[in-house]
Amino acid sequence: MEQKILVVNGAEKTVIYPHKSTLADVLRENLHLTGTKVGCAQGQCGACSVIINGKVVRSCITKMQRVPDKANITTIEGIGQPGHLAPLQRSWVKHGAAQCGFCTPGFIVSAKGLLDENPSPSRQEVRQWFQEHRNACRCTGYKPLVDAVMDAAAVMRGEAAPDSLDFVMPADRRIWGSTYPRPTAEAKATGTLDYGADLGLRLPEGTLHLALVQAEVHHALIRGIDTAAAEKMPGVLRVLTAKDVQGKNRIFGLVSNPNSKGDGWERPILCDTKVFQYGDAVAIVCADTEKQARAAAAKVRLDLEELPAYLSAQEAMAEDAIEIHPGTPNVYFTQPLVKGDDPEEVFARDDVAVVEGEFHTSRQPHMPIEPDVGFAYMGEDGLLHIHSKSIAVHLHAFMIAAGLGLPPDKIAMIANPMGGTFGYKLSPTMEALLGVAVLATGRPASLRYTYFQQMTYTGKRSPFHIKAKMAADRKTGRILALEHDYSVDHGPYCEFADGLTGRGIQFIGAGYDIPSIRGMGRAVATNHCWGAAFRGFGGPQSFFAGESLVDEMALALGMDPIEFRLANCYRPGATTPTGQTPDVYCLPAMLEALRPRYKAAKERTRKESTPEVKKGVGIALGVYGSGLDGADSASVFVQYDPDGGVTVGASWEDHGQGADIGAVGTAHEALFPMGIPPEKIRFSWPDSSKQPPAGPAGGSRSQVVVGGAIRTACEALLATAKKPDGTFMTHAELVAAGKPTRFDGVYTVPGTPCSAETGLGSPFLVFMYAIYLAEIAVDAATGKVTVEHMTCLADIGKVNNRLVTDGQIYGCMLQGIGYALSEDYEDVKKHSSLAGAGFPFIESVPDDLEIIYFEDNPRAYGPFGAAGAGEGPMASPHVAITNAIRDACGVRVTSLPARPEKVLAALLADAN
Repeated sequence: MEQKILVVNGAEKTVIYPHKSTLADVLRENLHLTGTKVGCAQGQCGACSVIINGKVVRSCITKMQRVPDKANITTIEGIGQPGHLAPLQRSWVKHGAAQCGFCTPGFIVSAKGLLDENPSPSRQEVRQWFQEHRNACRCTGYKPLVDAVMDAAAVMRGEAAPDSLDFVMPADRRIWGSTYPRPTAEAKATGTLDYGADLGLRLPEGTLHLALVQAEVHHALIRGIDTAAAEKMPGVLRVLTAKDVQGKNRIFGLVSNPNSKGDGWERPILCDTKVFQYGDAVAIVCADTEKQARAAAAKVRLDLEELPAYLSAQEAMAEDAIEIHPGTPNVYFTQPLVKGDDPEEVFARDDVAVVEGEFHTSRQPHMPIEPDVGFAYMGEDGLLHIHSKSIAVHLHAFMIAAGLGLPPDKIAMIANPMGGTFGYKLSPTMEALLGVAVLATGRPASLRYTYFQQMTYTGKRSPFHIKAKMAADRKTGRILALEHDYSVDHGPYCEFADGLTGRGIQFIGAGYDIPSIRGMGRAVATNHCWGAAFRGFGGPQSFFAGESLVDEMALALGMDPIEFRLANCYRPGATTPTGQTPDVYCLPAMLEALRPRYKAAKERTRKESTPEVKKGVGIALGVYGSGLDGADSASVFVQYDPDGGVTVGASWEDHGQGADIGAVGTAHEALFPMGIPPEKIRFSWPDSSKQPPAGPAGGSRSQVVVGGAIRTACEALLATAKKPDGTFMTHAELVAAGKPTRFDGVYTVPGTPCSAETGLGSPFLVFMYAIYLAEIAVDAATGKVTVEHMTCLADIGKVNNRLVTDGQIYGCMLQGIGYALSEDYEDVKKHSSLAGAGFPFIESVPDDLEIIYFEDNPRAYGPFGAAGAGEGPMASPHVAITNAIRDACGVRVTSLPARPEKVLAALLADAN
């Protein structure tokens, strides 16, 4: 142990800590200053930023022996507290700069360090500072963060009034469609919102800390597990293996489609006979401290007989490949599409142009700043309580219940305040592992992944390998036919594979009226990382092929890409690839609005392009559904409270996308006649034992389906509380009249799933539409691509909260840039960190980002005309970039990401 005196936020503190502790350890565990977050723990994300003697440092890699005695340390708690925000914090709230909020304290502390040194920075200086200090954000696209710093700096210099940082309530008192701040914004900006690891520090004495014993091979038979040495390690209570699991030791993969050849029970909680992917958990060490648990886990010895590892769909489909799951073929799901006449007749005609291509997308990692974390305990109510980053609390309880040997209603699944997940938490990760430990030991348990575990033991965006061909009439420029065949590398576990594979038939060619289509998609089991939901879920893969072919067809016909899209996009009478009538016809107006910007960009890049730096412009259209396939329902309640406010009881999980303001904004609009102020409308943190099932926070469904249920419940309250004179009863008056104060709301969007035989159907009744324009520069000597500008035209129906939708779209731009140019998880060791996997830091994302909304098409099935927001704008930003590369230098990127070496190789091949 060691001892030091520190001056923390102006107060002298004596700290006593173990040797080799980091400053972050001391701040969080000794001083309980949990506003300092630990993300990567590798010095790559800046979430842990603090100021030591005037210099911004990353506390997770700052060893205590390097901290001077009596060092002056400033953390987020020393900048401002709830109710007493500093200008930077107020500006963060105003600009919606805290989405999930996990990185927010680090950014604000870093920004304070900048403004202490340079009170009047330029935008470029702010960006350079965040780049140099490795402040990383996965949610915002960085632009709102720079906006927040600039406005705060103006107030701090006395050039702007302090109240310029406050939200101004519209004259009509409506917050729907405004920039009303999220209810959680202040807590995020002050570091007082407790995330999973923060709550873990507050667990009672006797809580066990868990560490996983994981396989370091991709495919193997388990011949033995030797836990003897680990069980003798200090602090170890037990080492659990599959034999200690009380249920069937499987997680249900939700198989229901008749085309599936497996039963959905192939994923083990703890591997018993086989290892199916690198990082699969084989045992759990339960110990008094996390350090003791990890030390003991390293002592467990696995006797593994390695098997052939199939790390791509092509390898797993080879004739000599063994079945990864014996009894189930590696190609375990297929989905055909049969629309219109046979396209072969069209392809054979002399009067059509034909383009074709083969496209491969990457295994994009989600890369949240907060790694996976959770804890569990047996409650006094007899329920197993599991707290995690779940974005599907009722669904996850159902998926893991049989594996644990419990009925689903004996599990209370709770969603903690969480850093972004971007969809990976639609799959259970550690929930069942925590449950096994609690049921086996009878004690509370906590589990926190390292960032290496986050990267290697959570799902990824599944790669698609797509072969596609398109035909268009040479005279009219109309698309006549489309064929495609694609394989989905979904890793070893089937959960959500049928829905993901179905996205290919739904969205390859979406946005255009194509009368004849034939397609076939297949899900393939491999030994690479399992496939999980990721923002856009199949859309980005599908549009990479579709929008690349559309651009190539425009070139083949000698048409401008924007005019070709205008000639073929949805108009009345058009149908989607699955034969459905579109919900709205917004694309012609959006393309017309884009035309002047597109022409100006083309002229600008033509003038600025040189042989050394080639510049180009690309556009891409994107469409995505708001909802789950087919009929989609949600249940909620609204409770009228004694103080005249309401509590919205909805399990609408918030992983940064804005469930808090989604619920509050929808309820405020629905209850507007009652005059309830927004600050008296309370959202709920999801708990499967306290709220009815509202469905997962995925598929951009929540604003539509959960929002519809909230509106329904609120309308029931209005009807019950309304007096004959048009005013409304108070809570006390309702009680006195014997009337209810709780009102249930159920809402269903009545889609029809796609046919297993033909693929035809109406799976979504609400769609989101986005069109991107990207301007890029290609360094001809290195192949490095720089995105200089992006515009997104978005029709997502009526906007609930513009701060939230702006943030969602900026985030899609950032993730689209990463998907296009840098992000991958192919090499499990090389790509297992933020930097190694190609995380887009601020220098990779232009400051020149533009969003243009189209709100003239209210959605019939969305509350107050709203659609979803988070995934439609993710469908195509990457293709706008690859189309711009084609425009700049004449080479077509067909495999993502377009890293410099890949672009350079294409340039050299084209030159030869």
